[in-house]
Amino acid sequence: MKTSSYHPDTLPVSRDSEQESSYSIPVQKEKTGYLKEDFRLFHIKDQTEKEYFYHYHDFHKIIVFLSGKVTYHIEGKAYHLKPWDIILVSRGAIHMPEIDFSVPYERFILWIRDDLQTSELNTCFQKANDRSFSLIRLDTRLMEQIKSILYELETAISGTQFGDQLLKQALFTEFMVHVNRIFLQKQYITDQRSYSSDSHVEQLVAYINQNLEQDLSIDALAARFFFSKYHMMRKFKEETGCTIHSYVTSKRLLLARSLIARGTPVMKAALQSGFRDYTTFSRAYKKQFRQPPARNQ
Repeated sequence: MKTSSYHPDTLPVSRDSEQESSYSIPVQKEKTGYLKEDFRLFHIKDQTEKEYFYHYHDFHKIIVFLSGKVTYHIEGKAYHLKPWDIILVSRGAIHMPEIDFSVPYERFILWIRDDLQTSELNTCFQKANDRSFSLIRLDTRLMEQIKSILYELETAISGTQFGDQLLKQALFTEFMVHVNRIFLQKQYITDQRSYSSDSHVEQLVAYINQNLEQDLSIDALAARFFFSKYHMMRKFKEETGCTIHSYVTSKRLLLARSLIARGTPVMKAALQSGFRDYTTFSRAYKKQFRQPPARNQ
């Protein structure tokens, strides 16, 4: 099994981030510091008690749950996992595992670059965002296919025989093709008991992510959804782990950085992401990404 000095279920948080308000979301500073290759595979079985926090990554992540007692929280939904369930965690999606440490927790984890040369392989993550649904529950036939590919991939990664590196890439591609087909064609098992969510928070999360350029103040959201402001704020914090304000700000900053990376001028990217004041945007950007907004990122 793969081991590491850091934990692939989460990421290191700087000392400054640890001292910030409990409403803040831990931030990974540099994607390339952890994921220079197209993907990384971890196979982990542990029973070590540790505290997990809501966080997000600068790359996509897939968790293939093998055993244990785990609920995975992603963007306001709680997925109650069964063996060989697959969880898609898109780049920027706020998530956290909730683990019962009375039994060992075993899983495969894949970190996947969001800028793969074969970009079609990442289609499933965009669709997961669009559907606000991240779970694939396999039938027996598909389970055996996925199981075979992952164990072969694990062997190829650690292998030293001729062609193992080529085989590694081929098996990763095969795995991603299967995951995309299963998710896009809805070949997975649909089970309403597999997840839970607060419908009001679910509506809020979907609206925020689809309307980042609009007025997303507490007053505006409460008026739109006919919620009590204080009830809305409390429920959102309970279901997502962060305040509405910090969630909106983080999502806007991620959108702005993505626009800037694609060549959009910085001030235009700020406006398109919902920031009306450049100074506020620049200050928030530096705080979250530890660098000023620039086109050469």
